Amino acid sequence: MDTVLKEKINLGISACMYGCKVRYNKKGWNMSELFGRDQTSFIWHPVCPESLSGMGIPRSPIRVIGESGRAVLEGNAKIKNREGKDVTDMLIKGCNASIEALERANVFAFVYMEGSPSCGVYRTTLKNNRMGKPPGVFGAMLLDRDFFLIPANDLQSPVRRWDWKRRLYAFAWAKEVDINSKDDLFQFWHIVKFLCQEIDEKTAREIGKRLAELPKGFDKESAETLRHEVMMILRQPSSLEKIKNRLWKHYMYFKRKTGVELENVMEPTDMRNMNHIADELMLMEKTSFSTEVLFGAAPILYRGR
Repeated sequence: MDTVLKEKINLGISACMYGCKVRYNKKGWNMSELFGRDQTSFIWHPVCPESLSGMGIPRSPIRVIGESGRAVLEGNAKIKNREGKDVTDMLIKGCNASIEALERANVFAFVYMEGSPSCGVYRTTLKNNRMGKPPGVFGAMLLDRDFFLIPANDLQSPVRRWDWKRRLYAFAWAKEVDINSKDDLFQFWHIVKFLCQEIDEKTAREIGKRLAELPKGFDKESAETLRHEVMMILRQPSSLEKIKNRLWKHYMYFKRKTGVELENVMEPTDMRNMNHIADELMLMEKTSFSTEVLFGAAPILYRGR
């Protein structure tokens, strides 16, 4: 199976995180620049539900009155601005317009602004340490449609940014790769299993056990179930400890197989900063690709134009 993506991924993003000054107070931050040269690996689709609602810029800040943004969609809560005006219908229309734009472009992944009453997923306020009433209205729509969701704030960390990127590449590949035979199924799992084991070892081991016990023949429905399970695992972030441990494990395998030593790759217990760890990870990606050795922590790469 080819493990190289040749087509750019259509990636949605909250417009205020793409440098567009569309927040209620005319502010915006360009988080896409944090990807550096990798930002050209994506076709970006910025949307702002609040701007598309017709509320304008600047505008009065809004909040959820009721349980959550999902309750708003169900008709059991409201959205009001600071002056107490009900803007529920306007915001829902803006959210629908945003979803329609993303779906037209075949977008399945989205970088969201956490803390927003519209785009927030786990927080709908930025005040102090409060959570607000998550998810936001647009956040609920993204969750209901199974988008691959990336919190924009995570992009500020070079290691978290690498983690999101490698899992997004694997997710995009897993979503589209053909699985038409038992051999395809086994190859599919071999490619993603190390990454899945890092993220959720218990579930990954269960999948491996089921595969080993498969009866003769090929069942398409079972294959698609496994694909879905893998994609659910890939949505979950890893941890710094897991990333460092797996990096060292994969490096030792690479060293035994090729005889090549990479001086910059350090042991998990060695002290270094996040930038150094990210450089180690990208070095392993590049060297593994050039020597045709699978780097199980990042099995899918983008090499398009």
